[in-house]
Amino acid sequence: MGKFYKILEPGFNILIPVIDRIRFVQSLREIAIEIPQQGAITLDNVQLQLDEWLLQQASYGVEDPEFAVTQLAQTTMRSEVGKISLDTVFREREQLNESIVTAINKAAEPWGIKCMRYEIRDMHMPAKIQEAMQMQVEAERKKRAAILESEGHREAAINRAEGEKQAAILASEAMEAEQINVARGHAEALRIKAAARAEAIERIATALTQKACARDYHYLHDFA
Repeated sequence: MGKFYKILEPGFNILIPVIDRIRFVQSLREIAIEIPQQGAITLDNVQLQLDEWLLQQASYGVEDPEFAVTQLAQTTMRSEVGKISLDTVFREREQLNESIVTAINKAAEPWGIKCMRYEIRDMHMPAKIQEAMQMQVEAERKKRAAILESEGHREAAINRAEGEKQAAILASEAMEAEQINVARGHAEALRIKAAARAEAIERIATALTQKACARDYHYLHDFA
């Protein structure tokens, strides 16, 4: 008497009047619950104000399921946010939502509550933190600009050096070609001069030979 003993399936069911009583009708529809804005402190001690909502299926093991899941979601969110830094909250919000869903479902399983989705809609932080983050973003932007400018100067210097190198190579090659041409000119001049000298010597030799032959002829003629 007064104890839970079965779940009625959809369709026709037989109940004994007075003895049997339907204690809870579970709806399979998903219910969206607005979570009141609340504060949470990150691992690096930054105070955040978070707006949240979740999607759940109705329960049977708790008197006020909406209140219960709201309290559980707030507690779980504060616990999960306290494990990570502010940068991680911004960078891995989707992972944070999934971690909160897992934690809620684990804690609410005895109540028959199933959290389908949890979403952090907005985050508010102190004005000083926002100013510091804006200054950090601006400093990072200036740093990137300085790096790009430095790389531009370096590329320009490399291009100038490469141009000067190529100019020096071309000048050296031109000088070498000029020296080769001059040397070839000298060699050709020497060859021509040597050929002319050889030809002159040959002509002199021929002339001397002819003169000697003529002298010998006259000598033989006189002797005869």
